[in-house]
Amino acid sequence: MRIGLLGTGPWARRVHAPVLAAHPGVELTGIWGRRAPAAAELAQAHGTRAYATPDELFAACDAVSFAVPPSVQASLAIRAVQAGRHLLLDKPVATTVSEARAVAGAAERAGVASVVFFTARFGEREGAWIADQAAAGGWFTAHADWLGSVFAEDSDSPYAASPWRREKGALWDVGPHALSVLLPVLGDAESVTAARGPADTVLLALRHRDGAASSATLSLTAPRAASGVEVTLRGTTGTAALPRREAGPEPAFHRAVDALIAAARTGRPHPCDLGFGVRVTEILAQAEQALGGADDQ
Repeated sequence: MRIGLLGTGPWARRVHAPVLAAHPGVELTGIWGRRAPAAAELAQAHGTRAYATPDELFAACDAVSFAVPPSVQASLAIRAVQAGRHLLLDKPVATTVSEARAVAGAAERAGVASVVFFTARFGEREGAWIADQAAAGGWFTAHADWLGSVFAEDSDSPYAASPWRREKGALWDVGPHALSVLLPVLGDAESVTAARGPADTVLLALRHRDGAASSATLSLTAPRAASGVEVTLRGTTGTAALPRREAGPEPAFHRAVDALIAAARTGRPHPCDLGFGVRVTEILAQAEQALGGADDQ
């Protein structure tokens, strides 16, 4: 599959570009970025070319991989779909429900495949655990701690300069990760509430369609010593804890690429397609509304 990359930031440099360039089933056909010199440098490092415009890149590929802020992603994804290209999107699909639904509608009309990259869902150990717990059932409640230190005083994170993370905070950055674990195990959320904690910290509470309840503590400002990810389920068989990731995000992204290739080849939607991505956006928007934020339903 010929895949073009949109984006030149830390996530594109660390994950997208090297994985796409090394994937045996992919030809990295080119890179576009809002900063032309950065696109040229990244393209040279991975043996491909930089494109002057997104549309020129779309014309040269079969699918597009997105490593850009969500508001930029949504508008560019619609243009890619209109060119008939499959989509490998990052989370969240968008930060408004209307934008997310517009992308999904355009993709459905064009008949293209889509995969949204939720790191935990494509992790080898985490993905298998999620599937096993969903099959086991009988869960009464669950809690997720998704605590990052991106904006902590002692942070050295390359993502600390991200304007959209500064604006939208943990709810929109790590909230999708928590939901990508909780929803497939406990079912869709029927009600959503949220409360604010320190800085950008958000306390999220969900009631799921089968009656289970879950909660999540989300933050990008946790002290480094307190940061980390834990998800615990409690039910009829006792407790179960999400296994820790053994490697960085690169192997998970490789599997997301595999999933897009399979969806495009077979025509069968992947569970982490735009439909799921839109639902995550809808839940986050409900939480934001409960916090007194934007209202875009």
